[in-house]
Amino acid sequence: MSPRSTARRLRHSAGYLGLGMIAEAARELDGIVDQDRLTPEVMSARVDLHMHAKQWDLVVAASRELAQLVPEDDKGWISWAFALRELNRVEEARTVLLGAEPRLGKKCGILHYNLACYHCLLGDRKEAKRRLALASAISAEWKNAARDDIDLTALWDDLTTTE
Repeated sequence: MSPRSTARRLRHSAGYLGLGMIAEAARELDGIVDQDRLTPEVMSARVDLHMHAKQWDLVVAASRELAQLVPEDDKGWISWAFALRELNRVEEARTVLLGAEPRLGKKCGILHYNLACYHCLLGDRKEAKRRLALASAISAEWKNAARDDIDLTALWDDLTTTE
């Protein structure tokens, strides 16, 4: 198969996911030639597929590989930690993002936002507030998102009193 075939399969897979057709998306990805299966584009599509299917163990595996392939891209790290959180492995999720912080911390608001969530869930409100402030400094959207995020319930009163 040609690289064009891989690109076509990736487009089709994304289209199927957009329509909620997970089995069809998986078939498209399964049809990609072996030499292309471990490229960042295909691994990213695998992460998307497993996220849509809520296959958290598979998200962990695919995201870990993606983070190793392209450590400067936040998708692998964020997805990896998110899946661990969904598996109630919050301490591990925190550790993953702390590992990504040296590469991504200055520009990645979602990294700090998710760390705020994980610290909050682990009972460290002070660090959760600090992380939320870092995320909000990168983009104000994170403070608004925090007002409805159940992972940050312990901070909700602080968010409404610090307007």
